[in-house]
Amino acid sequence: MSLQRKYFTNVEDLKIFLKEHTPALYVSSGTSTVIPFEALEKVIADGVVADLSGIKGSLSFRNPGELTVKGHVTWKEAKEFCLQHGYEIMTSPTEELAGILAGIATSCTGERSFGFGNLRSQIVDLVFLDQNGEEKILSSQKKLDPNISASLKDYQNAFSQFKNFKNAPYPRFEVETDLMTGTEGQLGIIVEATLKVRKNASETYLFFKLPKWTEDYSAHLEIYEKIQNFRTRVFACEFLDYQSLSYIPENENPAPGKDLIFLEIAQEDFENFYNDFVAQLKNVAEEDIFEMNGSKCRALRVLVPRSIFEVNSRMGVTKKGTDVQVSREHFRDLLEIYKELNQLGVACNLFGHFGDAHLHFNYMPTKEQEELCLKKFDELYSRVLKWNGSPFAEHGIGLLKKKFIQPFHHDVQRQVFRDIKMKMDPYQQFFPQGFMNVEGKV
Repeated sequence: MSLQRKYFTNVEDLKIFLKEHTPALYVSSGTSTVIPFEALEKVIADGVVADLSGIKGSLSFRNPGELTVKGHVTWKEAKEFCLQHGYEIMTSPTEELAGILAGIATSCTGERSFGFGNLRSQIVDLVFLDQNGEEKILSSQKKLDPNISASLKDYQNAFSQFKNFKNAPYPRFEVETDLMTGTEGQLGIIVEATLKVRKNASETYLFFKLPKWTEDYSAHLEIYEKIQNFRTRVFACEFLDYQSLSYIPENENPAPGKDLIFLEIAQEDFENFYNDFVAQLKNVAEEDIFEMNGSKCRALRVLVPRSIFEVNSRMGVTKKGTDVQVSREHFRDLLEIYKELNQLGVACNLFGHFGDAHLHFNYMPTKEQEELCLKKFDELYSRVLKWNGSPFAEHGIGLLKKKFIQPFHHDVQRQVFRDIKMKMDPYQQFFPQGFMNVEGKV
């Protein structure tokens, strides 16, 4: 048997397929960074790849401030729909062409988590298809049934150290909707979700030009430390280093040879925020501060990772990148490690969600350098483990990062995975190659 691809255009056909209990990997947008779409046959020898991108999507408001998403809808489509009705989505992934329901499955976070919390916190309820193709409803207002695993309480106690993280090394499993959030389609297939949205307001973006972080990150750390007290007023706190900016066209680069930190704030709060925060900074000169409108900033934010992806594609390699989040006390340590990785002699860059101590360090290796980069990431994740950090706080684990996540899962996590899989996926039909499929007994 070889790898087969099955394309779905409606939920009813998907229900019929699920009743067959065929093992499958479920995908939609093809934008995941942890699934090697270009080389799936090399990773999965046989089975089915079930493509859900053809299932027609729809958007509606069930109640004021609650957006219901059905089928395949991208973040871009949902953002435009909300704006037309005076609302805005509080999650903002860099890749706007990704599907929302797939985003819930991977617990994507995006840059607005700084001010609005992660995607998990914005889910009202959702509908999923179980192993028999039956629709089931899960609510974020209902605690997870403790009978789902005798080890659940110990699991939840272990999770408490990650309560302030965007995503932990393993799913939260506190309320019902957590069963589908970050479990990567290993327990069922989400076909509908309702998210909290907010009234639309005019925002602006405030930029800070900074020295190269590889030479001096004192100004970076000053912003990081002081911005923590402004989470109710700042929606996003993002970072683009001089190396990542070097990949975009010169005429699109607002700070050649410099790093950038930018903040998303309400336009109406601009003057007060400037006095309360910006004027108090000691390591940033006034001439290195500028403002940018929303559309231009979003275009810049998307352009950087896409440009990096294009370079990697031309080189014929898969990006070697991190997705690490650490606690506030270890942020300086993380920057120091990234400085070490930067000196390896491999092209690299750093960008991401600065205010959450959640940055993406990316190698751009030649094929000959790939193994060396993976070895260095092994060393990085060992340190993150000692710090009780999260190795993959945004994009999931998928197939590419299973090796690295294993040390972060202990007996209690593996037992809960087994118990839940046994109850919700007795035929092992949902993404059997995923991180929740563990072998052996505790």
